[in-house]
Amino acid sequence: MSLTISSLNSGSNGNCYYIGNETEAVLIDAGISCRETEKRMKRLGLEIKKIKAIFISHEHKDHISGMALLSKKFQLPVYITEATHKQSGIILEKHLICRFSENRPVQIGNLIIRSFKKFHDAGDPHSFTISSGQVTVGVFTDIGTVCKKMIQHFSKCHAAFLEANYDEDMLMNGSYPYILKKRISDGHGHLSNDEALELFAKHKPGFMSHLILSHLSKNNNTPELVNDLFTAHANGVKIIVASRYEETRLYAIGTNTFSFPAQRKKLIPDKHKQLSLF
Repeated sequence: MSLTISSLNSGSNGNCYYIGNETEAVLIDAGISCRETEKRMKRLGLEIKKIKAIFISHEHKDHISGMALLSKKFQLPVYITEATHKQSGIILEKHLICRFSENRPVQIGNLIIRSFKKFHDAGDPHSFTISSGQVTVGVFTDIGTVCKKMIQHFSKCHAAFLEANYDEDMLMNGSYPYILKKRISDGHGHLSNDEALELFAKHKPGFMSHLILSHLSKNNNTPELVNDLFTAHANGVKIIVASRYEETRLYAIGTNTFSFPAQRKKLIPDKHKQLSLF
């Protein structure tokens, strides 16, 4: 069974990632408005009723700002740890609150969602993989450093959303104050291009078909830079740069190395625009 994926938005202004099979789907994070989520899914030819749950990685605003209204309007369960929920300060309808924990998979129809703790400056941050049959997709953003668990999960993915947040030279020579530069690069902030590339080059499995580079910084990175950097090491993997302005097209991920984009009602070209960080 294949999985269909899209980044509905990726950047400091909001993060939301769609992963689904033929019958059900989940959103990883809900950091854009309910209206924008509906609008972008409609452009992709996707129906909201196919969404069965929202999974929240951590409490930062760019990952939760649309969570409450989206959950309430469509009565969607929200999988969120107790610590993340408390830190968010957002009230959810009690019957829609679900908990998850590391190494305890959640099954939603034919989807299996696994989580593991990550390094990030948040209360209880987690990353996710989503599987359907033999196909697995990972969502790895807002990560300060690559740990053994991340390598283990990444090496099982047929496709992945992977953070490539900043170019080290651009960050260090840029206008950010020192304390912010340190926060970004101190091991609990975000992955640099070089750190993400090392993970990709050393640990991508031979069956990986798509890599969606995500959460790029507006001021310390460019889509052209990461696209060129990763394409040079792609070895057949399709490289996509997620935008902070619009959704990517849909991609169908199967067990074969090569898969083709799913169709959507209105194709919108992936624009190479600068993305944001903080």
